[in-house]
Amino acid sequence: MPSDAVTKPEVPAQRRASVLPLLSVGVVLAALIAVGLVALTGGAGYLIAGLPDPGLVTRYGITVVRVLSEAASVVCIGALLLAAFLVPPQKSGTLGPEGYAAVRTAGIAAWVWFAAALLSVAFTAADGAGKPFGEVLSPQTLLDLVDAIEQPKAWLWTALIAVLLALGCRLVLTWGWTTVLFFVAVAGLIPVAVTGHSASGGSHDMATNSLLFHLVAASLWVGGLVALLALGWRRGNHLTIAAKRFSRMALVCWIVMAISGVINALVRINLGDLLTTDYGLLVVAKTVALLLLGVFGHQQRRRGVAGLVNGEGGSQLLRLAAVEVLIMFVTIGLASGLARTPPPADAVTTPSTTELLIGYNLDGAPTFWRLLTDWRFDLVYGTAAIVMAGLYLAGVWRLRRRGDAWPVGRIVAWLAGCLVILLATSSGIGRYAPAMFSVHMGSHMMLSMVAPVLLVLGGPVTLALRALPSAGRDAPPGPREWLLAAVHSPVSRFLTHPIVALLLFVGSFYALYFSGLFDSALNYHWAHLAMNAHFLLAGYVFYWPVIGVDQAPRRIPPIGRLGMMFAAMPFHAFFGVILMNMQNVIGQLFYSQLRLPWVGDLLTDQRLGGGIAWASGEVPVLLVLIALLVQWARADEREAKRKDRREENTGGEELAAYNAMLKNLADGKRVE
Repeated sequence: MPSDAVTKPEVPAQRRASVLPLLSVGVVLAALIAVGLVALTGGAGYLIAGLPDPGLVTRYGITVVRVLSEAASVVCIGALLLAAFLVPPQKSGTLGPEGYAAVRTAGIAAWVWFAAALLSVAFTAADGAGKPFGEVLSPQTLLDLVDAIEQPKAWLWTALIAVLLALGCRLVLTWGWTTVLFFVAVAGLIPVAVTGHSASGGSHDMATNSLLFHLVAASLWVGGLVALLALGWRRGNHLTIAAKRFSRMALVCWIVMAISGVINALVRINLGDLLTTDYGLLVVAKTVALLLLGVFGHQQRRRGVAGLVNGEGGSQLLRLAAVEVLIMFVTIGLASGLARTPPPADAVTTPSTTELLIGYNLDGAPTFWRLLTDWRFDLVYGTAAIVMAGLYLAGVWRLRRRGDAWPVGRIVAWLAGCLVILLATSSGIGRYAPAMFSVHMGSHMMLSMVAPVLLVLGGPVTLALRALPSAGRDAPPGPREWLLAAVHSPVSRFLTHPIVALLLFVGSFYALYFSGLFDSALNYHWAHLAMNAHFLLAGYVFYWPVIGVDQAPRRIPPIGRLGMMFAAMPFHAFFGVILMNMQNVIGQLFYSQLRLPWVGDLLTDQRLGGGIAWASGEVPVLLVLIALLVQWARADEREAKRKDRREENTGGEELAAYNAMLKNLADGKRVE
């Protein structure tokens, strides 16, 4: 945040051109396409069964404000992306002129996002209740509907995030806080995504996960291109480096959008319905638009970016980007129309109670063989585990290609940690975890107690710092500098403080399971994703300063590390003992609705989970103690080698002086 020592950079004034006309045309075009498709395909009648027609204003207004919200969100995210990662800040850490202008643009977009989200609260409430828009504007009626329906709640959370972004963009002047705002903006996409149609019915876990990937990738691509276009039209500095960075990111976003879009469509529609139903035709149209975007992106990379690098100017890049932006807004219109269009009737089957609650059916009791082989790939954490393993191996390959060594033990530890994450979330353990408390606790222990120990022993930060090239003294900061800034940031120092790390690691167990929070979280897929993220991150920030290969932001002496571990052990064991002796069932309402025939007694299953929590603490303690002993032994060995080298360099002067002192003491002489 700004301080007296930080001055506002001047916005470049070389050119007063603006992308506002292009954005206005794009938003109007997207809204017209969405409304037209809703009317033509019958999507306007996709209302909750048995409710009256809410009227034209509600039926079409909900689509228009959604288009406006999505447009504002991508502009906000793209502008913050530009300021945080595409253009460099000043050496002092203050935003440069281009970054400052982008943050101010993000602030304006955030206010529009906030207004559209507030309108969406009322429109989704009216749509869900089957009432005309005007009838829900009374405060009491609106509050009652928001309390009863999930979608208005999600839009309310989005509005809160948007207004925080708008206020933050007025205050931020430094690069560090700009990155924080960027991640907050991306998080603003989540509430609506996890409570829409994808979050209900069968396979809602796959649908929600794929939608999250799709929305984030689309927002980065569309928003980043709009921000790049604004920078070019303004003739701002650093256009070449911004275009090169965005071009590499855009390719990844296109691949992610293509794969996640296919998965999301296959969850909702059969292949035979693609060309015979309105919903299928919209999927095909969106696919064609995505392919066109891929073609334009390729041309932009091959010609526009190459022209900038060769010093030919950016006119061709800007022309290609303008056309690409318009196609992107057409895609937004198609997506908004698709969201209001019902899937084909033959593709919609009545899900079982288990499918409604966890997204899929279970084939039987969780035998050892089923837990090992009955896989359901988790798109979020399964993908994360594979990508983490791939990036780590790529870093090792880069080191070895230039002749540098990297310990095999660290490779084994990191890959084993990734494997544990994959097993905990995508194997039969991950499949049964949402339905049974005992299996959930097994997954919890793997993610919080085992995987983090292995991951911190892999030394990922050290590997990345050695593998990534340095930006150089006068060059703009790159990934290596961003990583260093993150490791030494105030957030990292706060999280790795021994007391904070201990509270997050152990205290969260008690807060989650004994406060009623877990009971509420069981009903939502997004809450399962959040719990798994917390387990992993809390475990990592605890074990990082204790046994991590990477240097932690806070240096803790060996005795302090051992003390942290022994301080956590009794609290963890006591947590398991409490679970084993409880008389009431945690999450009883949710587990009772599942009615799994092989779970005869919920309390017995809970006590089994408590036993797993109690017993699982022994494995990581053993791993940590072994790692600490090995690290101490190696530290002593390195210190001994340093002393030997010093003696060789000084010709044994220190040893001779020490021996002379002992001789004088033996002779009774006074040592000066």
